[in-house]
Amino acid sequence: MERKVFQLGDIVQMKKNHPCGSNEMEIIRMGMDIRIKCVGCQHSVLIPRAKFEKNMKKVLRSKSEEGTEGQV
Repeated sequence: MERKVFQLGDIVQMKKNHPCGSNEMEIIRMGMDIRIKCVGCQHSVLIPRAKFEKNMKKVLRSKSEEGTEGQV
């Protein structure tokens, strides 16, 4: 199985929706634990990296893509 690639500042889609109804989360801290912030209500949660990788579906918007647009 391919390891999921994500980095600080990415907007990711989770398998389950947050109680506010949004399933988009922004990665705001990385380490052994990962802190994610709900894009809908701005609530942040600290979860273990293994649990985060298991529950993350895909990266919706990558921070690195935003900075390199228009460059050759």
